[in-house]
Order: sequence, then C-alpha cells, then structure tokens
Amino acid sequence: MQAAEVQINMAEDQGIWIAVLRGDSGLQLQAFAAPKTSGLWAEVRQEIAEEIAVAGGDSEEAEGPFGTELHARVRTDPQRSRRTQSEPVRFLGVDGPRWFLRGVISGPAARRPELARQFEEVFADVVVIRGDHPAPPRDLLEIRLPEEARAALEEQMAEADGLAPPDPFERGPEITETR
Repeated sequence: MQAAEVQINMAEDQGIWIAVLRGDSGLQLQAFAAPKTSGLWAEVRQEIAEEIAVAGGDSEEAEGPFGTELHARVRTDPQRSRRTQSEPVRFLGVDGPRWFLRGVISGPAARRPELARQFEEVFADVVVIRGDHPAPPRDLLEIRLPEEARAALEEQMAEADGLAPPDPFERGPEITETR
C-alpha cells in the first residue's frame, strides 16, 4: 500500500479503532471478543443492515474475498436537509476462534475494486491474538501496534510533550512600526 496514513481513534460510544486512510478512501478496523461456540458476523451483518435501513439507507449482501460482506449506501446527512446524499460503504467481517474482526471500507474504494484491493490486503494482514482471558462477546479487544508503529507513536508523543502550551500571562511577539 502506498502513502497511507494510519490513525488510532477513540470515541466513548464506539471504543477504539484503527483507521487506514489513503486519498478519499479509508478502512476502519475493530476486533471483538466472540463466543466459543459460534461466530458473530452473520448476526452483526443483519444488525448493521437494519440500522442502515432505519437511517434511510439501503444495503445488500454480496460475496467478497473474505466471504459474505455487506454493501451499503448510507445517508450522509439524514437530519439537516431533505436532499441528502448517500455514500457507498462496504462492511467486511471475519470470525475467528473466540474473536471477530470487522472492517469498513468507505469512500471511492467502497465501489471501485481497483482502489479496494489495497485495503483488502491490509485487512487480510491483520493478526488477531485473542488471548486466554475471559471477555464477554462483542467486547472490543485490545489493540497492540507493531513495534515499528509503537516506536514512531512514542517519538511523536515525546516531541509533543516538549512543546508546552503557551502561558496566557506571558507577553507574546510584538510588531513595532517605525516611519
């Protein structure tokens, strides 16, 4: 994959996820605990389709490189205007032993296979290490970055720590005009 940006995002209602961005397209990744006896993808796929329909969008199941996926058109602004646009989105899912990995491809790559391939490769390369600790199904699993990414993130954080916020009581730069 060329010139991609990797972001770690966090929201109270959605937990932590990884976003891989390239141009106007992106891939969002989340890993969840799953039951020992069955996977979650079939159930989650149906729930996502129902939520999209309630929000005024539409979706359909399709076969993809990871099995059944959900191709959807979601409304981008359902509350502000009567003439809303819809955006294509692809939901990918893979059930593993006691884990479930969900990917969401958005932007032009959601409808153009040649752009989606790079995100599909990233999705295929994700390693989920569930561990032996008990976790209720659907709980988010901990995200651990590869050592190289972790070192780069720590370096950025150290640089940011060195930049103290400006003192609001300290006199700032001045411009003097002379004629």
